[in-house]
Amino acid sequence: QVQLVESGGGLVQAGDSRRLSCTASGRAVGTANMGWFRQAPGKERIFVSRISPDGGRTDYADAVKGRFTISRDSAKNTVYLQMTTLEPEDTAVYYCTRGWNSNLNKNFPQAWAYWGQGTQVTVSS
Repeated sequence: QVQLVESGGGLVQAGDSRRLSCTASGRAVGTANMGWFRQAPGKERIFVSRISPDGGRTDYADAVKGRFTISRDSAKNTVYLQMTTLEPEDTAVYYCTRGWNSNLNKNFPQAWAYWGQGTQVTVSS
């Protein structure tokens, strides 16, 4: 059984940085694609970033490219999302996910197998 637990959310001001963590149990983070999605109030869950099993490839949504960085620490079985220059538009619940089915578009939540409970990030202007 795979479990994903996010942490690091909170209330920040525009321009601040924040690092989210996702600790996995049941499976090593280096054995599958790991990713982050976010969901703003009243909106659909959207893709933010993913990292390949070997850590050699990362992808980002255009809205966060250049500001967010995904990484992983295999020893801690944890994936991180470093967020910088945060904007009010980044306010959302951030979800960690694991196990992208590469036969499907990674931008769709249905393409991913496991999800955490989410952590709220609120950016004030």
